[in-house]
Amino acid sequence: MDSTTSTPSHSSFSGTNGVCLMRNGWKGGQHPSFIDFISAFLSTNSFRLNFVPIAPDFIFNCGGMSVAFIFVTNWDRNNVDPIFMRIQKLKTQFSRFYVVIALPAKEEIDSFIQSYFKFGMVIGKPTFVPVKDLEMGFEKMVKIAHSSGVYKQQRIEEKLKAERKQLVQGINFYLKVVTSIPGIDNHDANALNQAIGSVQAIVKASKEQILENTDLSTDKAEMVSRFLRDPKFYLRPKIN
Repeated sequence: MDSTTSTPSHSSFSGTNGVCLMRNGWKGGQHPSFIDFISAFLSTNSFRLNFVPIAPDFIFNCGGMSVAFIFVTNWDRNNVDPIFMRIQKLKTQFSRFYVVIALPAKEEIDSFIQSYFKFGMVIGKPTFVPVKDLEMGFEKMVKIAHSSGVYKQQRIEEKLKAERKQLVQGINFYLKVVTSIPGIDNHDANALNQAIGSVQAIVKASKEQILENTDLSTDKAEMVSRFLRDPKFYLRPKIN
């Protein structure tokens, strides 16, 4: 197996780090050269490899997202029952679960298709990834895990962006409301925000509380208290 031709450049996964957990039992059934390929591939792409007694063959954690895999490296047409029984069991335990199967020959592909329908598999539950060779299969696993991590990070960034936007809109609304009080400018509004809090809190605050906790003058404190508490005051016609 030539790992030099199968391993993509580090730039394919630039800026990412992750953890790859490999099942001890799976490792024991593979040729040492393939394990060497996996170790080199993960190292090149900034993944840490650990050998652990887990139920799937692999669990990747990339960007806070965990993805589980079964990796069938030797399709035995005469003994497929244990594979699908294991798949049926694990698919209920992991929300993100894939089955990678090396099927280098047409006979093996035909056998897999027959078994797929025989055991009543549902498309996407889990997702099966047929590959021609082992190196390709492992590369696809890393790419799937990486893509899942990137997607989660994008969702987090979008959520934070939306929260920041909402916060800015809230501050702008606050400033608009408070500076609508005659004589109150942005400095006064910010002082009230830091010392008293929301508009609702300012409405409940007394003139004395405003004077004690801000640098507003007596006239401004009285204006704030009267303006927000007395509808007749803030609804009366004003001369600009």
